[in-house]
Amino acid sequence: MLLWSRQSRAAALTIFGIVVLVVFVAPIATVVAAAVAGSWTGPLPSNLGFQHLGDALSGDNVASLSVSLQTAIIGGGLALVLGTWAALAAREAPMWLRRTTDAVFHLPIAVPSVAIGLGLLIAFNSRPLLLGGTKWIVILAHSVLVLAFAFSAVSAALDRLDPAYRQAAESLGAGPLRVLVQVTLPLLLPALGAAAGLAVALSMGELGATVMVYPATWKTLPVSIFGLTDRGQVFLAAANTTLLLLVTLVALLVLGRIRGRAALR
Repeated sequence: MLLWSRQSRAAALTIFGIVVLVVFVAPIATVVAAAVAGSWTGPLPSNLGFQHLGDALSGDNVASLSVSLQTAIIGGGLALVLGTWAALAAREAPMWLRRTTDAVFHLPIAVPSVAIGLGLLIAFNSRPLLLGGTKWIVILAHSVLVLAFAFSAVSAALDRLDPAYRQAAESLGAGPLRVLVQVTLPLLLPALGAAAGLAVALSMGELGATVMVYPATWKTLPVSIFGLTDRGQVFLAAANTTLLLLVTLVALLVLGRIRGRAALR
């Protein structure tokens, strides 16, 4: 509904600001405040300091952060490659096959992540594909969970892509592979960058499926945070969460910069 009067626009903006403050800003601000708090017995934290943040940057906590980054990069990369391939292949397929492919690749969104983790644990816990107890089952779980978003981003970009570019290249004698490498993929770079950023962000915060499949030697930071809160170490958990937020934000900024340069080209 359009808001024409100044009062209605002001009321809408006020309501929007309150929702953003309560739903997004307040929880994150509370976590950051707890990360620098030595104690919190009143309405505000006290004994502020960086001890918990220092602990988050040492020992097993920083190792878990490294595991999360590696998992997000490898898992997100696999999902991006497979999702791009599926979107390009479905583009040339009959309509019934396109709809089937779309439904299959969006299935992980409709299924709880815990169910995905349990299914992978059962499916890959015996030979010849024995992945249970290795880091690869965690990476596979993350790839499956973010695959739908990579597929959706590339499919949407393909729908907006002007076919005239491909037709012009084909009319000049370019083969299918050359058209794909030199025309289609360069035009898809902004969408690929957006898909990569979304995949990394989702993977960095994934917990449900990871708890089901992770081995002791490959524990992501969200799993470590869950363990800390379960043991009552809330301040250290908040420090690790703050670190996770910062690293994810930096990763998204880097990917966004790459995406912006790709869009300019």
